[in-house]
Amino acid sequence: MEFFQTLEAIIQISDPYEKIERFKAFYTRFRKGMFFINHDQRSIVFTEPSFKGHCKIVDPQEVPRRSRFGTVQGRAILLHAIAHIEYSAIDLALDAAYRFKNMPKQFYEDWLEVADDECRHFVMIDALLNEIGYRYGDFPVHQGLFDAGSASLTLIDRMAVVPRYLEANGLDANPKIIQKLQKFQDPFAIKMTQALDIILTEEIGHVQKGDFWFRWACEKENIEDIEKEYFHRVEKIYPGTVHSKTHINVEARRKAGFSCREIVLLARDNIGCG
Repeated sequence: MEFFQTLEAIIQISDPYEKIERFKAFYTRFRKGMFFINHDQRSIVFTEPSFKGHCKIVDPQEVPRRSRFGTVQGRAILLHAIAHIEYSAIDLALDAAYRFKNMPKQFYEDWLEVADDECRHFVMIDALLNEIGYRYGDFPVHQGLFDAGSASLTLIDRMAVVPRYLEANGLDANPKIIQKLQKFQDPFAIKMTQALDIILTEEIGHVQKGDFWFRWACEKENIEDIEKEYFHRVEKIYPGTVHSKTHINVEARRKAGFSCREIVLLARDNIGCG
């Protein structure tokens, strides 16, 4: 079996559990060295997200608002949004391993490990959805993460935009959601916070991987001011990033590789960073 062709097929599978099953079989074979890797294999640019056949796609403004976490529907909407992020993250991790050729073996190992984590996160969140009578696909979604991948087709762009920007934003958002859920002490709210704690801890490692490969790619291109390059790459796709964030998880970002200078530049207000 050829590595890149197999990944291309898996990425395009629409059913989440079929995708995960196929990936698990692929990942087992990969770790056993049972793949031929042809770096001359051409990568295609996907024109539509794999979840198009499973979810109704709408404008981001039309996605159900996450609120009323004390109600079943409010929790279902929140869990569905998280499940969609995790599903999209599976495809983005697989796409990183698929798209970039002639990389060190560690690169492919890293992003397949991330994909494996994201599969587990998706299953965990979807199980919580099922517990309250819902499933992934019950609410409309947007394709913002897919669009970000489509707009970042070089290694430097991809590592800057996906793990170091979008996934790092999750490090900031996750604790705020946990804090809101902790107002409710019922068993299901506790399950939700425990799941989010797991995701937060493991996502730090994902951002760390993105940080490593972003720096690696900058070094290959003889880019010396890595912090300046980061904002340059992100601003191309998300203008207005500098001094835009009102809440930053400084501890998590520092663990993931962000410098204090970057954190200060991201923050809207003065922020301590040590």
